[in-house]
Amino acid sequence: MLLRLRLLVASLGGGVLLLLILCLGAQNLDQRARLNLGFGKTAELPTGFLLGVALVTGVISGGVTTALLLPRSDQGRNV
Repeated sequence: MLLRLRLLVASLGGGVLLLLILCLGAQNLDQRARLNLGFGKTAELPTGFLLGVALVTGVISGGVTTALLLPRSDQGRNV
């Protein structure tokens, strides 16, 4: 249980830090694009920011998935 919690906190904390660094670094980018979401379009955002958000989403979802799929420590015991 403690390992799952540590993995969850580490992935969320790492994702938030990456997002903060990404937001600080993407302020002066000139090339901006819009995403067509099917029901509307986003605001014009820098391309690097869009790719960075996808990376941060992958880091967070990968860490959460690993924490949830980790086998329980009492599964192998025959009590």
